[in-house]
This record gives sequence, C-alpha cells and structure tokens, in this order.
Amino acid sequence: MAGRRAVGRTVYLYHFAEPDKQLGGLKLNPSVTENVFLSMLGILIKASGQYSVTLRSTGYTLKPIDNALQPGHYDIRPHSRKDTISITNEPCILRIISQSSTGRDRSFRNEVRQRDGKCVITGVVNTEAATDEWSGFHAAHIFPVSSEDYFVQSGFSRWVTNRRGNRDTGINSCQNGLLMQSTIHEKFDGFYFSVNPDHGYKVICFDGDPFGIDGKVLDPVCRNPNDVRRASDELLRWQFRQAVLANMRGAGEPVFETDFPPGSDMMGEIISGPEAAKRMEAELFARLNISVNEERVNPI
Repeated sequence: MAGRRAVGRTVYLYHFAEPDKQLGGLKLNPSVTENVFLSMLGILIKASGQYSVTLRSTGYTLKPIDNALQPGHYDIRPHSRKDTISITNEPCILRIISQSSTGRDRSFRNEVRQRDGKCVITGVVNTEAATDEWSGFHAAHIFPVSSEDYFVQSGFSRWVTNRRGNRDTGINSCQNGLLMQSTIHEKFDGFYFSVNPDHGYKVICFDGDPFGIDGKVLDPVCRNPNDVRRASDELLRWQFRQAVLANMRGAGEPVFETDFPPGSDMMGEIISGPEAAKRMEAELFARLNISVNEERVNPI
C-alpha cells in the first residue's frame, strides 16, 4: 500500500525555503532523541555543507543531545547560501518475508538458535530449546537472502568473518542472523523497526509499537565481541540505514500484504499491488534461486 508509512506521522521535514513542501517525516516514538534524529537526517539528507534543524513552532535548534525529540514541523537550513540540501536518492531494497528450507538455511537457522536461544529483541527465552522445539521463533536474516547478488556485488561479504571458503557469500552466516519471535520477525523484515548499533544497540520503532519493543536494547547474547559468531555491526548498521530510508523519505516505501489465506489469489494480489515487478522478482528468487546458489557453495 503506497503512502501507508506516512499515515500517523507526528514529525515533518521541510527545506526552509519551501515551507509547504514536505520532504519526509517520522512517526515519533520515545526512543528517538535529538541526537538519534540528527543521525537519521545524516542518512536521509545530501548536503554540500553544514546545516541546522529547527522546530518551526518555537525556533529551537536541535542539538546532538539525548533530550526527547518533540513532535512538529522541522525546517532544515544550510549555514551558507552557497550550500545545497536535498533528499538522498539512495535505493531502498525491496524486502519480503520468506521461509525456505535449503541446506544452507538449515545450517543458518541452527547456528542462530544455538547462539541466541531467545528472541534477542523482546528477551523472551525459548524454554523448550532442550527438546528442539522452536515454534514461534524464527532465525531472521539481517540482510535479505532475496538480495544476495546485491550483497555480493556491493562487498557486504567482507563484513562476514566466518565464511566457509571462497564460494560462500556469507549471506547465510549466523553473523547475518538474529533469533526473533515470529511476529517480531515480520516487523523486522518490513523495516518497521531496526537496531541502531551506533546508539547503544537501541531498538528504534518507525511505526506503532504493539509489542512494546521501542527503546529496548539488543540482547548481548548475539553481539559478544569475543564470539566469532556474533551478529555483524556493519550489517545491523546497513539495516538501520534501510529502515530510515523506507520510513522517513517522502511518503515512505510501499507496504506489502503478507497474509495470504489458503485459496487466495496470491499472485493476483502481488500483481495488482505496489512495485509488482520488483516484488515478483524477489518472491521468485527467494523460492527458487537460493537452491541454485547453494550448489555454488556445496557442489555435488
């Protein structure tokens, strides 16, 4: 659904010279301080020089401090007349929710389960782990497997240090994974929340917070600096960047339907929905191409 992410925003962004032309915005949650918000704008804004961000109603200029951000209309003003400000055109990856069962994914799933043992977002422990019962818990990819080619071409493999040989891209390393409750996983894949490794691994919600996770801290079990299996900070940083782009730029990236009851026309809904071609490509990759790539890592 196009524009869904903009519904309910309480923070709005403008170039000071065009006070009626909204550049983007944010659904404000308590985790967003002035400092965090300024770091988000550092992702969102392309500027040729320094700029200030001012709350229009009071004239207050934001500072890199931990005061709670206030709702309202914010004007971005360059410090020099020669400087330019625009919103970045950096691409945001189309992400889908997928559960596949290739050998690589089984290994990924098992290693993430063994390392974490709990939902690293909510802290809920899987008390049935000893009997290998994991209902309600998913091993979630930080960087989606449906974009593995982009993962390789853009050099993200270098952030995975426990790859199994030169043919292994690292996309299914446990360093690219976090254990989550299934409902939390769906929110994560939709970029509705993210983890900011540059602000104490705090969970930042970009939408409503029905599960009460905003402001929580990513559980240390998955990020022990002495553990070679730890989740990659660089991949977490990438995912946070993507969440900012998906939710704060313009009207936001499209929101996709994921609930397809038995007998429903899944293909028809995808084709009639937003970004149909890109989503179809991602869905097909997630269902078919992973097994092909697995053969590259484990040739018969």
